[in-house]
Amino acid sequence: MTMERIANYIDGRLEAPRSGCYIDNIEPATGQVYSLIADSDAADLEQAMTAANRAFPEWSALSAEERARLLLGIADRIEAETEPLARAESIDTGKPISLARQVDIPRAAANMRFFAHAITQFASEAHSMGPLAINYTLRQPLGVVACISPWNLPLYLLTWKIAPALASGNCVIAKPSELTPMTAYLLARICIDAGLPRGVLNILHGTGPRIGRALVAHPKIKAIAFTGGTRTGAEIARIAAPQFKKLSLELGGKNPTLVFADCDWDATLATTVRAAFFNQGQACLCGSRIFVERPIYERFRSDFLARAEALEPGDPLDEKTQQGALVSELHLHKVLSAIELGQQEGGTILAGGHRVTVPGRCAEGYFVKPTVFEDLAFDCRTNQEEIFGPVATLIPFESEAQVLEYANSTEYGLAATVWSRDVQRCHRVAQQLEAGVVWINTWMVRDLRTPFGGMKHSGVGREGGVEALRFFTEAKNVCIKL
Repeated sequence: MTMERIANYIDGRLEAPRSGCYIDNIEPATGQVYSLIADSDAADLEQAMTAANRAFPEWSALSAEERARLLLGIADRIEAETEPLARAESIDTGKPISLARQVDIPRAAANMRFFAHAITQFASEAHSMGPLAINYTLRQPLGVVACISPWNLPLYLLTWKIAPALASGNCVIAKPSELTPMTAYLLARICIDAGLPRGVLNILHGTGPRIGRALVAHPKIKAIAFTGGTRTGAEIARIAAPQFKKLSLELGGKNPTLVFADCDWDATLATTVRAAFFNQGQACLCGSRIFVERPIYERFRSDFLARAEALEPGDPLDEKTQQGALVSELHLHKVLSAIELGQQEGGTILAGGHRVTVPGRCAEGYFVKPTVFEDLAFDCRTNQEEIFGPVATLIPFESEAQVLEYANSTEYGLAATVWSRDVQRCHRVAQQLEAGVVWINTWMVRDLRTPFGGMKHSGVGREGGVEALRFFTEAKNVCIKL
């Protein structure tokens, strides 16, 4: 059987890599190669850059309404293709198909639709100086920009970046993760069917060192929007900063969940388990450090473990599966090494802690049983370093001051969750948490109008709403003497 070859999308066409080289695309649930990915290089980048530069004058000159119409057409096609896209996402990432169907694909369509509408409402400012002069601000597209998306939420986060960039009038060269390229390839087909003008969006597949680095370093790239690991983000900043490119970096997280004794028990328990093990813990917003007020700690631990132990890894294509596979063999061993480190640091494994064999077609897949630790110090490596897998720690606390010290102790500051019925406490704690997103008595509720991003090593800049549209435009003040 001939394997499908995932092509680049350049100048409105699907193109083989100039080098003729491909890399294996492995299904995480089976450990088997199931398609081949274009291994792009500088030659493919130059072809895409030529196409994007050629397309930019006409695309940027279109009215906001016309650009919105085209993006809405893409959103409609994503929705119409929900089932095949969800299946492709599940196979490519190892996540349960139910999760891809309920979260990833609908959110991808919502991203396109939201920014299509947002650009028609995007307004700039005017400042009167009385009888002397009036100033007004122009918001103009930057030119050709780079959007680099991660492997954990492939279509969801790719569209989160390209939608505001395109809506603002920029042309885009996108690089999806080489671990999960399939839905970006399918999106290219959707864009062709939707009539997106040639060169407006270009998608280059391949590795970070080979094509990602070339894209970041290219002198004609005006801005870079990246989601991924903190170490990679630092390297992107090192390369891009001397060229004064605009940077939006959404990086790692080690997010705390604060559970106070007066919480809503059932809602807290169910949501905290979900937040810990969502997408096999492979989401930057997962709450892996769970701090529980001492009076309820033992009861909470017992109920949390019962729910965690009930999460059985299974075939991602099975509708009943709640826990799928980790994304790659390399990542599997990284997570297993982190579990071993937790034991070396004195942690007690209360649940999981081992690789799981799923019988049948998934016998060689990359599955880990959801793992729960206790007896770990708040400042040990297991509680400080991002694991990005189904590993959570339970830690009791005595006071509000103590839990804030614990929560803020890491180099990360992406998200935090607080569970309490005390409204004053919730406001007080939210103000003191070092996190770009704070959820109170909920988790993963997202309004696309709100600013999204992290503090400290969790990133630079904000995405979402007008923040994204401002990032992808340049402000120009025009002053007219009266």
